[in-house]
Amino acid sequence: MSDLSLAQNHAFDFARTLMVPVTLFEIDGEIGVMPSAEYDGDEDAIINGYDPFAYGSAH
Repeated sequence: MSDLSLAQNHAFDFARTLMVPVTLFEIDGEIGVMPSAEYDGDEDAIINGYDPFAYGSAH
């Protein structure tokens, strides 16, 4: 599994755990994830966003 694939899986899990949208981004070769409401970085750095409510119930 690539680093990006692993980060995407963890970002989705993070969104589902917090039940808030999160943003996955890359800056200077480093990948990060944070709640979307707190992200104020470069829009071009965003890899993907994860909304836990867009995927239905977790159960």
